[in-house]
Amino acid sequence: MGNYLNIGNAGFKAIKKGCYVDKSKMISYINSTLGTMNKLTCVSRPRRFGKSFAAKMLCAYYDKSCNSRELFADLEIANDASFEQHLNKYDVIYLDITWFISNSVNIKNTVMDLQQEVIAELRAAFPEAEKQETLPKMLSSVTEATGNKFIIIIDEWDALFREAKEDYRLQEEYIRLLRGLFKSSGQTDKMIEAAYITGILPVKKYGTQSALTDFDEYTMLQPEPLEEYMGFTENEVRSLCTETKLEFSAIQRWYDGYLLGNDNHVYSPKSVLDAIRRNRLGNYWTQTETYESLKIYIDMNEDGLKEAVVQMLGGAHYPVDIGTFQNDLTSMRCRDDVLTLLVHLGYLTYHAGEKTVFIPNAEVRQEFIRAVTAGKHREAVKLILTFDQLLEETLNMNSEAVATAIETAHSAGTAPLFYNDEQALRSVIKFAYISCIDEFLRIEELPTGKGYADVVYLPKKGSAMPVLLIELKWNKSDEGAIKQIKNNKYPQILENYGGDVLLVGINYDEKSKKHSCIIEKHRR
Repeated sequence: MGNYLNIGNAGFKAIKKGCYVDKSKMISYINSTLGTMNKLTCVSRPRRFGKSFAAKMLCAYYDKSCNSRELFADLEIANDASFEQHLNKYDVIYLDITWFISNSVNIKNTVMDLQQEVIAELRAAFPEAEKQETLPKMLSSVTEATGNKFIIIIDEWDALFREAKEDYRLQEEYIRLLRGLFKSSGQTDKMIEAAYITGILPVKKYGTQSALTDFDEYTMLQPEPLEEYMGFTENEVRSLCTETKLEFSAIQRWYDGYLLGNDNHVYSPKSVLDAIRRNRLGNYWTQTETYESLKIYIDMNEDGLKEAVVQMLGGAHYPVDIGTFQNDLTSMRCRDDVLTLLVHLGYLTYHAGEKTVFIPNAEVRQEFIRAVTAGKHREAVKLILTFDQLLEETLNMNSEAVATAIETAHSAGTAPLFYNDEQALRSVIKFAYISCIDEFLRIEELPTGKGYADVVYLPKKGSAMPVLLIELKWNKSDEGAIKQIKNNKYPQILENYGGDVLLVGINYDEKSKKHSCIIEKHRR
């Protein structure tokens, strides 16, 4: 066993000894691509979403230098028709690009060092092959001498683009290496049985073309049919919750929100496993990077990015064109490029049907708030502080202060041109009550038996907060809003709720451009 050639199954053994979620069925898909025109696979997803786990699993399965039968015997893949056919039958080259970067004396030498070290192992393992100066030629030489074909697995393939963002010469050198391996007419098919590369970013674009056009790419934007392997599914999280005191509903509220493919809900493995191991909800995924990385992109404020972020903090889905993004960290030409990058980094999620992005969950939302409040946009900081104050004033039943805060939300979050009906007013209310997101579950148009309550903020389990039952009026009166709540007996739907219920009536007068508010405590 070597450092790069046929590294064995020790990595996957260590993974299985922990709290392992069976993702082995993915091997069946990779088996179906072996030796075909679809043999080149690139899977990109955020940090700590299981990329390295999958790469080490594939190494353990294909590597001919070890026997992994017992390691996979209790996993789903063992029941697949292709299991025996390909188990431990191939020479596997495994490259962890972050390891090479960390161990290079100078990052500029990474590509050269990588090739020299792998070539040295190949020469030792296949002395009959003629020595070559580049890795693609050396692999071709080995195949020519022995007939062996390789499976190549590259973990964090895009690390050089992230760690050497401005070194375009190094990036070009790296792309030339990858093209030599995977885009050589005739040679790639002759020497490579399959390739599986992982990263955070999709393959770099030059203009409208990918640098490696022959790869089938599976991303946070287009994951099909591998979406169930991009993170933990809802059923997998439910199963994990049977082994912990944490309830699934609590984990769902904190970590759910990533949508892949046909509205498949996916969870960050890092967050879920750490919450279960510690028996405590917390910000685990976001601890893998500081908020600085997020703040950098928000501070760019491309085409009003700051306003988009503040609206998404209030729960809004924001329209985005994902087509212009060049799949790197520097070619940010517009707001949509930044928003698309944040999807790949895991800070936003993409709704394919709506073509919108939004903040996926409470864990990431807290990171956004930290990034905004620590950033350059003082007006955004002031706005968030205003919204914190809005919730406090609502709980204190200070109607005048609530109306003033909603005025601020109106001017900051909704263009006056479109502020012309109750739907627009509802949008502003959702925007203004940003601070309710983590403590409350928001329900719009809650059926009450005699109509629908406009917006209800229901405290999450374990919270001592009161219910906020909000009725909205347009060119009428706040008294009329409260009267409608009482006449239609909206609070009766909350009879089983043991805590307080605050009735909040809000009106917007189009002529005066003013909001008014009345807040009362429901008397049982």
